[in-house]
Amino acid sequence: MRINTLLAILLIAVGIVAFAYQGVTYTTRENVINIGPLKVTEEKTRTFPLPPLVGAITLVGGIVLLVMGRKK
Repeated sequence: MRINTLLAILLIAVGIVAFAYQGVTYTTRENVINIGPLKVTEEKTRTFPLPPLVGAITLVGGIVLLVMGRKK
């Protein structure tokens, strides 16, 4: 397979995933209290949103790249 075809398939897959999930959720641990041997941590869940426009741009870009590679 050519590199352009692999890149097109990767962009299409990323676009579909961005439409499906619309964001990435991750968990971080933060120290709340740190007094000598006493340590208290808190887990916070944060979300990094992915707008649907990002999914649309990557999906269309992958399709265009795939079609342009086939025409040559």
